[in-house]
Amino acid sequence: MKTPSVYLHALGMINALGGDLDHIVPALAGAQSPGMASAHTGIGEAFVGSVLAPLDLAPPAALARYDCRNNRLLLAALTQIAPAVEIARERYGAHRIGVVLGTSTSGIEAAEAAFVYQAQAGSLPTSFNYRQMEIGTAAPFAAAVLGLRGPAYTISTACTSSAKAFASARRLLQLQLCDAVVVGGVDSLCELTVQGFASLESTSAVRTNPMSRNRCGINVGEGAAVFLMSRDEATVRLAGVGESSDAHHISAPDPQGAGGELALREALADAGVAPSAIGYVNLHATATRKNDEMEAGLMARVFPEGVAASGTKPLTGHQLGAAGATELGFAWLTLSRDDVPLPLHVWDGEADPSLPALDLVESERFLTRGADSQYVMSNSFAFGGSNVSLILAR
Repeated sequence: MKTPSVYLHALGMINALGGDLDHIVPALAGAQSPGMASAHTGIGEAFVGSVLAPLDLAPPAALARYDCRNNRLLLAALTQIAPAVEIARERYGAHRIGVVLGTSTSGIEAAEAAFVYQAQAGSLPTSFNYRQMEIGTAAPFAAAVLGLRGPAYTISTACTSSAKAFASARRLLQLQLCDAVVVGGVDSLCELTVQGFASLESTSAVRTNPMSRNRCGINVGEGAAVFLMSRDEATVRLAGVGESSDAHHISAPDPQGAGGELALREALADAGVAPSAIGYVNLHATATRKNDEMEAGLMARVFPEGVAASGTKPLTGHQLGAAGATELGFAWLTLSRDDVPLPLHVWDGEADPSLPALDLVESERFLTRGADSQYVMSNSFAFGGSNVSLILAR
């Protein structure tokens, strides 16, 4: 029996570029990100990607125990796709719609604030609830907000969390366990991650500079991105998924990129296309010395003829568990909307001579239209050697 295809429908997004697609699309096209700025943290000044849009929408009273910045970010993105979810719920029933989300920080920011309060007042604030920071509650919270009763679970595999959520959601649909799935990711800024990456000497005090000879680390960011996925035909199809785990090191990537390359080639095989069919690749491109070296090498091997590529983290910060969904969202926009150019690669333009040269998008370019299908790829690599490659087709 032929494996059914799955499609990505409505997209909701919030990040340092803006609070919704109406703001994000022009900001992405112009490479203007108001939320990327220096901020004061417990370790001093750090360059981060903050959401500046107001998060006035709070969980309903029955879910007040979940109220925290992380869940408000998620709620802001969910609200944008709520009409599409409601149509699916009326068609299929709430029990046939699942939720799969990726996160890494969850509501740790709420716990940090609660512990500061406790140190001063002698007790935790009455508004604090452990569910705000429990890493598994993002998906059940989203299901409760949307009134869904299908499978709901959270994936946490560091920086591949929300990318892996798409692989998991596709399996639910292909196995006929669900008729639609809300899928994506969310992460919020917190001291734990900023200081954690700083302790690894992986953060940059200025805007991150991927693939440059002067690259010196990441900017941590926050945001949320969610899709509605189903078997109903739509403009954009999730055509290929590749996953691997090389377990090279707890934090450093395999220098040769063997696991990452395996994920890319598996995604291409799953999509049934040659590398030459891919029109654009959204790079993981963290701007750390080791990650960019690994990724540039595997890109040169998989795409020996070259392919348009860019890393978008200078515009959002590295959103960790939400990065995969956000960057797939950018790729989805280039396929679903003719007015959206390929995301620009924002850097200082000083290539690292020790890295293979990549075809980085530095001026306005659009996907070439006219072919029967067009394909774009988004790659995510994480601590512990977790690797995911996703391919979309128009």
